[in-house]
Amino acid sequence: MEKIKLAIILAITFCYSIIAVGGNEDRAGEAGASQLLINPWTRSVGFGGANTASATGLEAMGLNIAGMAYTRNLELLVNHKRYFVGSGININSFGFAKKVGETGVIGLSIMSMNFGDIDITEVNLPEGGIGTFSPKYTTMDLGYAKTFSKSISGGLSMRIISESIPNASTRGIAFDAGVRYVTGDNDQVKFGIALKNVGPTMKYSGDGLSFTETNDNVGFDVSSTQDHRAASYQLPSLLNIGASYDIYISPKIDSTSKAITANHKVTVAGNFTSNSFTKDQYRFGLEYSFRNMFMLRGGYVLEQSTWFNSEKRTSAYTGPAFGASFIAPVGKKGTTFDVHYAYQMTENFSGVHSIGIMFDL
Repeated sequence: MEKIKLAIILAITFCYSIIAVGGNEDRAGEAGASQLLINPWTRSVGFGGANTASATGLEAMGLNIAGMAYTRNLELLVNHKRYFVGSGININSFGFAKKVGETGVIGLSIMSMNFGDIDITEVNLPEGGIGTFSPKYTTMDLGYAKTFSKSISGGLSMRIISESIPNASTRGIAFDAGVRYVTGDNDQVKFGIALKNVGPTMKYSGDGLSFTETNDNVGFDVSSTQDHRAASYQLPSLLNIGASYDIYISPKIDSTSKAITANHKVTVAGNFTSNSFTKDQYRFGLEYSFRNMFMLRGGYVLEQSTWFNSEKRTSAYTGPAFGASFIAPVGKKGTTFDVHYAYQMTENFSGVHSIGIMFDL
């Protein structure tokens, strides 16, 4: 029965993904809302985004919503990202995931981008000097994940997108869906598939799309207001397909529960990302864990047809990413206080720094 459920869910997800994600790299630059491609969290960034199959808790909302079903009770997560250091862009994120009932988990997260102050310019004042403005990009995710059996979990989320400057703005929605399958001794083998950023087109509107034109050819000034037609744009849909495997070093097997425990664990992960509007990507990650308290991880992202040739790369990222986590137990009920850090290398600027703090209550 579990295999039948998995086959049905995967078939529906895959067929829909063919319709929604069927694109190619020749369409690069045609999509908007590119902030949806930014992972707001930290642990998975240090993994190179390769952990689609193994990400759990609130952080799974960034890769595969199905992993959120493995939230223990309540997670509170705050994250700060210095995006392309030197550009002045900062990203702040906050969210929580709460278990409801025996098998369900709800999650809510908010990501806000701060671009700093930008000089206002006009046709007659191209140098500025008349004030500043700051664009406001905000996304809010609301998701639900559920474990259908010991091996299968799935989830859905809705994302509300908001982009605005003082005289123009747009709103939109996007949907994510994901499935996760766990098997092997002590759940060592994991598979995941997730469809992300599927939704209707978006379009800007506002006073910033109109201008006043003066015509003095008739002997006296005649003014008229003209409106520009804003073009609609699609969302950057993508499909993630990933797998991971846990390697226990000097494992111990409980004689009663048969559960495997070890002070040292290595997780190997891989992921294929099919992008609608950019080149497809292959992601690889490796994580070392000591007593589930201290983790070191690294990842690498390869772009299809560019591989290690930086001259052909269309992404700002050069490939490597690194990260670490420290998880401190608090009390005797399983509560922990977590600190996560990640660094992602970029072609220009000085990379991307991410730091996150989580309470697992």
